[in-house]
Amino acid sequence: MPDTILVINAGSSSIKFQLFYVADSALAVRLRGQVEGIGTHPRLVVHGDGSLQARTEPLPEEVGPGGPGALAFLGAWLREQLGGTTPTAIGHRVVHGGPAYDTHVVVDDTVIATLEAYVPLAPLHQPNNLAPIRAIRTMMPDVLQVACFDTAFHRRHPELADRYAIPEELYQEGVRRYGFHGLSYEYIVRRLPELAPEIAGGRVVVAHLGSGASMCAIRDGLSVDSTMGFTALDGLPMGTRPGQLDPGVVLYLADKGMDARAIERLLYHDCGLKGLSGISNDVRNLLGSTDPRARLALEYFVYRASLAIGSLAAALGGIDGLVFTAGIGEHAPAIRKAIAHRSRWLGLDLDEQANEAGMLCISAPDSRIKAYVIPTDEERMIALHTLKLLKGD
Repeated sequence: MPDTILVINAGSSSIKFQLFYVADSALAVRLRGQVEGIGTHPRLVVHGDGSLQARTEPLPEEVGPGGPGALAFLGAWLREQLGGTTPTAIGHRVVHGGPAYDTHVVVDDTVIATLEAYVPLAPLHQPNNLAPIRAIRTMMPDVLQVACFDTAFHRRHPELADRYAIPEELYQEGVRRYGFHGLSYEYIVRRLPELAPEIAGGRVVVAHLGSGASMCAIRDGLSVDSTMGFTALDGLPMGTRPGQLDPGVVLYLADKGMDARAIERLLYHDCGLKGLSGISNDVRNLLGSTDPRARLALEYFVYRASLAIGSLAAALGGIDGLVFTAGIGEHAPAIRKAIAHRSRWLGLDLDEQANEAGMLCISAPDSRIKAYVIPTDEERMIALHTLKLLKGD
């Protein structure tokens, strides 16, 4: 059997996975899917790759609703698909690499202990990212595991982009602007020479718009600045996170008697589109609603996104291209249209038919700024980094 690389992207309510065959240093998808509904009614969703047909099925009742049971079930199911063998290597998405890691690393005890210390910087993500790493080290201690960080792509920011206006000792402790969604941005940069060669070496703003949303300013394929900072709360409004927020609001909430954990729950779970609309954190639901609060939430999202494009264009000293990616960026033409119209002052002229059809290039032929829709693939990026470390490169 050829070498296989398993990629795990674990969250609070789902565990996404892709299994790749390695053939002559190239990666071919063997199967992909997710266990979703963790915590309520977990179910296995298999996408129709390889010889497997697409299907959705509930997990057995004895598995239970929680993450540990779902992970154990998924491990057994994957071993069955591999004929009882184990993957050659396993790559994991880990949101926060903190100040210690500016590149992706093979997991050992020191790495796990260091990443545990960064849980307060990404409380919504980091514990769920680390849970399968620990479980697999117990079940399959000899399998190489790789931690791939959302922060790594941004770690070569100019110092001015890294800094907050705070005392030096806090910066040295690691209080700085990290940026996130780096695996997504890295994948887009990898695809630009093939899909959009005219902007690949230029000044590009990539809009990763999903339940978590951010934007990144990229010049010559390198991250220059991004909208997220110390944590994944900053920048654009998101499904349940507020984005940019005056720190005085947090002080106000503390003065009202809310403790740190209550404020954390509010900012990570009850703000953003959900908080503004009072209806949903899902853009699809908001687009289909006639409630004026839904309209307000969407207009606010578009407004803040448009401001961010202008800000990142300033960081780049101009802009040659705009790329939309991730769930909203790839599948919500109405949102792309609204953002593009607010960006006309920069020289972006939208081809509305191309946008509605979700074509690769959605800007008009004579537009000074080129706009694209490029699907992201964080799991493939993780597999590529895992393969590189597996080979010892």
